Amino acid sequence: QRTTPLVVLGAVFAIVVVALGRWRGLAALAGIVVSLGVLVGFIFPALLDGAPPLGVALSGAVVIAFVTLYLAHGLNDRTTVALVGTLASLGLTAALAVGFSAATELSGLASEESINLLSFAPDLDFRGLLLAAVVIGTLGVLDDVTVTQVSAVNELRRSDPGLGARGLYRAGIRIGRDHIASTVNTLVLAYAAAAMPLLLLFTQSGLPFAEIVATETVAVEIVQTLVGSIGLVASVPLTTGLACW
Repeated sequence: QRTTPLVVLGAVFAIVVVALGRWRGLAALAGIVVSLGVLVGFIFPALLDGAPPLGVALSGAVVIAFVTLYLAHGLNDRTTVALVGTLASLGLTAALAVGFSAATELSGLASEESINLLSFAPDLDFRGLLLAAVVIGTLGVLDDVTVTQVSAVNELRRSDPGLGARGLYRAGIRIGRDHIASTVNTLVLAYAAAAMPLLLLFTQSGLPFAEIVATETVAVEIVQTLVGSIGLVASVPLTTGLACW
């Protein structure tokens, strides 16, 4: 019976977020509810009904980004710029995911969960499901990067109103480089942590490194990590440029 400790942990999380973020923290919690609602109420049923996974993921991501960003940061120009930067970077990520999942011939059936799901939903597009996971996973980090970049440019403009667009862009990019370095590392470590039992298993297999990397179970993690990271990196100059403009 895990209900009580899980409820306590959820309550502690909510208290910490509201205590530090106050009204914005409360809005962020509402954003989490919206995100879960879109996943459970729209994305999951649509996928199981046979809708195109990438289209479903992008549609759901647009709704999540729109609602959560405006909830957490208010109806203003800064939020709008962050939203545009987020969606543009997400589109690039989706395009890269389509190209490289096809190039590496990923089937989407590398995990035990996917094999089990195949027996319940044999008509599901599992490669498309893999692409949908990349889109949703990247969205969770993208909004952090884009909001930070827009806020940085806004504060730079406030501190020096005479700073031109070129000077703003250079200063904003310098901030973005530091941010993106830590964010990409976070993404890589998150995927590595999720695949840790698998990676440990392969280290004990005695197979050459090149063969391990070429297996679909590892290739999926590599494609997800690198495609998502490229989208994150691209979001910095894109969003900074929009904010300066």
